[in-house]
Amino acid sequence: MTAQDLKNSILQLAIQGKLLPQNPGDEPASELVNRVNAERSRRIKEGTLIIDKKHTASPIAAEDILYDLPESWEWVRFADIVTFYSGKTPQRQNTEYWSGGTYPWVSIADMQADSVTSMTKETISTKAFKECFGEKITPAGTMLMSFKLTIGKMTILGTDAVHNEAIISIIPTATEDDNKVLQAYLFKILPLVAATGNSKNAIKGKTLNATSLSNLMIPLPPVAEQERIVTKIEELLPMVAEYDEAERKLSALNAEFPNKLRKSILQQAVQGKLTQRDAADTPASELLKQIRAEKDRLIAEGKIKKEKPLPPITEDDCPYDLPDTWVWVRLGDIVRYQGGYAYKSETYVKQSNNQVVRLGNVKNSSLLLSTSPVYIPDHIAEETEEYRIEKDTILFTMTGTKGKRDYFYTCKTTADNTSGCKLYLNQRVGCLRPYSEIDLDWLIIVLQSEAILSQIFATATGNANQANIGSVNTLKLMIPLPPLAEQQRIVSRVEELLEVCNGLK
Repeated sequence: MTAQDLKNSILQLAIQGKLLPQNPGDEPASELVNRVNAERSRRIKEGTLIIDKKHTASPIAAEDILYDLPESWEWVRFADIVTFYSGKTPQRQNTEYWSGGTYPWVSIADMQADSVTSMTKETISTKAFKECFGEKITPAGTMLMSFKLTIGKMTILGTDAVHNEAIISIIPTATEDDNKVLQAYLFKILPLVAATGNSKNAIKGKTLNATSLSNLMIPLPPVAEQERIVTKIEELLPMVAEYDEAERKLSALNAEFPNKLRKSILQQAVQGKLTQRDAADTPASELLKQIRAEKDRLIAEGKIKKEKPLPPITEDDCPYDLPDTWVWVRLGDIVRYQGGYAYKSETYVKQSNNQVVRLGNVKNSSLLLSTSPVYIPDHIAEETEEYRIEKDTILFTMTGTKGKRDYFYTCKTTADNTSGCKLYLNQRVGCLRPYSEIDLDWLIIVLQSEAILSQIFATATGNANQANIGSVNTLKLMIPLPPLAEQQRIVSRVEELLEVCNGLK
C-alpha cells in the first residue's frame, strides 16, 4: 500500500462514517441542510448571492446513492451547499496583461496541496484585472480546488489573488459559524470525492465541468462530527507522512539495490572472494611469463611493435591484497591496444558492408550496431584496414560527460554481433586485444569493477563538460590477474549471480 492509498483509505472511512463512533447526541446533518437552504434563499432574495444557472444540481435519486450513511448523515449535492466559480487566463499575446503585474495569478503549479498558497510565479496587470476579471478578487482564506488535468488538488489562499480557469474558488453557503466547520471538512474530503465525479477526457488528461462539479455527491455528517473528523484526520496525516517518507526511502533502496549488488558482485570477483583456490591451477605468475614470451615472439615476427616499458608495480601501489596464486599487472602487460580512426562524416554512405563503430554503439556487454549505424565505402575501408575490428576483442568508450560515472562502457566482439558487416573503429572508441591465456569475459568483469573504474575516472582529463580517457593511462591500469582456470570459474560464478541480480529489477 502506498502512502496515497493509505491516505485515501483514511478519507474513505471518514466519508462513510466509519472513522469515528457516532454520537447520538449530535444535531443531525438535516438541520445543517435546513440552515444552508434558508441562508441561500435569504441571500438570493437580498441579491447578495447570485447562482450561476450552470451550477444547478440535479435532485438526488435512489440510484445516485453511492453507499449507506449513518442515520444522522445526509447525502447532498456539491452545488447545494457551496457556490463556486472558475478563473481565467488573460490572453498571453497581450503583453499589457502580463507586464507590470500587481495581482497574484494562481495556476495549478502554484497551489500548495493541502496547505496555504501565498506565492505565485506570475502576476497580472491592473488592465487584465479590470478587463478579464471585472475587478473581482478572490479573498485570502478562500478554498481553491483544481478540476482539470489534476483533479481534486486543494489549497487555501493565503493572499488576495485571482486564478486560472482550471481552478475553482469554493465558498460554503451556510451561516458564518457553520461555514468555518464545513470548509474545514470539505477541504479534507474533496480530494477523494472529486475523483468520483463524472470526468471527461481532455487533450492533456481528465477534467470535470460545471455540471459534474455541481452534481458531486457529498456525504454530509453533523457539524459536531465534521469537527471530530477533521481533528482525527489531522492526527493521522503526520503518520501518513512518516509512512510516505519510509516508503520513498524503501523505493529508492529497492531501485538502487540491484545496481549496488552488481557492483558488490564484481568487486568480490576481482578480489578473489567469489571462488575457491584450486591447487592444480597454474599460478598467474607463470601465466604472465607465457604472455611475455608470446609478446616477444610477435615482436620478433614483426607483427607488433616494441612498446615503452610500463611503470613497475610496487607494494605501495597495490590497493588490496590478492590470493597467493594471483598477481598485480598493468593492463598493457596483458593486452594490445588499438585506437580508432577519425572517419569524416562526408565519407559516409547510406549502406555498405563496412560499418563504423562509434561511441553510441558501445554499451556494457552490448554492441548495439543498430543504433544510428553509419557506413563507409569499400575504398575508405581498404585505406583504413588496420582499424578493422576483429572478433574476440574488447571495445571501450573513451569520452563522456564529466561528473558522470556511467560513460565508460565495455563490450566484447564476437562472430555473432557483426551483423554481416566488417566493423571499423572510430575515434574515441578503444579496442583491447588480450594475449592468449586471458579470458575475454573475465577481463570485461575486471574493467567494469569499481576497483578499476575508480582508477579510470581518477585519471580522466578534459574540459568542464567532457571527460576523456587516454590510452596511456588506460594501459597503466592496475589489474588483478588470477590463473586462467580461476578466471573461467569467476566468469561462471558472476554470470550466475548477475542473473539473480537482474531478476530483482
